[in-house]
Amino acid sequence: MTFGALLAQQAAAAVERPNIIFILADDMGYGDLACYGNQYIQTPNIDRLARTGTSFTQAYAGSGISSPSRCSLMTGKNSGNTRIRDNQCYAGGLTGLKINPKGDTTIVRRANLLPEDVTLGTVMSKAGYRTCLVNKWHLDGYDPQAAPNHRGFDEFYGWTIATVHSNSPYYYPYYRLHGDSLINIKENEHDAHVRHNTEISTDDAIQFIHRNKERPFFLFIGYDAPHEPYNIDDTSWYDERGDWSANTKRYAALVTHMDYNIGRLLGTLDALGLRENTLIIFASDNGAAVMAPLKELNCGAGLKGRKGQLYEGGIRVPLIVNQPGRVPARQIDNLVYFPDFMPTLARIARHPENVPGDTNGMDISPLFYGEDIDTDSRPLYWEFPGKQRAVRHGPWKAVTVKKGAPLELYRIKDDPYEQHDLAANHPDVVKELDKMMRQLRSPSPNYPIEDE
Repeated sequence: MTFGALLAQQAAAAVERPNIIFILADDMGYGDLACYGNQYIQTPNIDRLARTGTSFTQAYAGSGISSPSRCSLMTGKNSGNTRIRDNQCYAGGLTGLKINPKGDTTIVRRANLLPEDVTLGTVMSKAGYRTCLVNKWHLDGYDPQAAPNHRGFDEFYGWTIATVHSNSPYYYPYYRLHGDSLINIKENEHDAHVRHNTEISTDDAIQFIHRNKERPFFLFIGYDAPHEPYNIDDTSWYDERGDWSANTKRYAALVTHMDYNIGRLLGTLDALGLRENTLIIFASDNGAAVMAPLKELNCGAGLKGRKGQLYEGGIRVPLIVNQPGRVPARQIDNLVYFPDFMPTLARIARHPENVPGDTNGMDISPLFYGEDIDTDSRPLYWEFPGKQRAVRHGPWKAVTVKKGAPLELYRIKDDPYEQHDLAANHPDVVKELDKMMRQLRSPSPNYPIEDE
């Protein structure tokens, strides 16, 4: 083989194995982006990703709340099979201190990922990618040895639950973890509001890209925005909105500020000549929170429910995929959800054999590249053990958000806002979906429920 042919082969291999950057917003509603219909919040960089890439209108998070949703994303399992099925566990796990948004503390019990749990970091590292997780993990419970750098990721820069003060005060932290080392953000000493955490996280991500520009990398950025408390000093994008409350301005500013920093990230890829060989994925971990200005900004796009619920407003999320020259500009309505990302990214990395056999997702990578595949004939399942459960199968969705309450039935294809409960009209469908849900879950020692 000639030297020129070798270079051509290596270039082709690089295209086949793109860098991958997964950006996850926190508590951002389905309707918070202009590209998903928002008329108030400015998100030009994310909108450009949607306009020049593929956006999904029926994409679902792994759960309606942070830890189980991220666990589903990281392990490829639905929330009836994951290690972590709620932010707190009912038995086992470890107890620790939780700092609430108002600053008060409580003692809670949490589960954490164990060494035997295979994560996206594990899968991508085995595929030869340099892996890094920036900022929010939320899967360590109160075990400091369950941080990302102990669960498959080569590098970690951010905060953990176990190190309770590592993201305090929220959005302008003084402490931050670099691997297992706790460092100080000197500019934010004495509660100074100098470096916002969205900027810090973007800086960490950009530095990682610079260090690994010559090799394939998998970068996961878990931004805090726009999770409450809505803490940002710069609301200049919206200061002229005299009809908005300060809370509404801060919420919108958190989203726009995140968008601005995503623009910085894209600019880095452009400057380094990496943009065409980098796959960008953007999503939110669940729907908008009840504290969000749901009515003022239409954060939920009219969907029923919110964060913490398995109605559409709690689990349907924006999903955008972009890679210049490879991912086509289109909008599609295939049913996809977080467990799909492990087999999908393993396939893109050309090592599908790295995915464990007990995952619940499917490879949806053909959808990224303009092909059409059937994703709607398989069921999607969610639960908060013993409290809420839901299944989406084809046009139907069965759901209950109250313990012991009967299942509600919606034909989501025709009723996306879950306004017309058809359970009484289709008891046979309810029965079949109930049976399906029971088959899609497994018992957990951390979440024992009565009917197991």
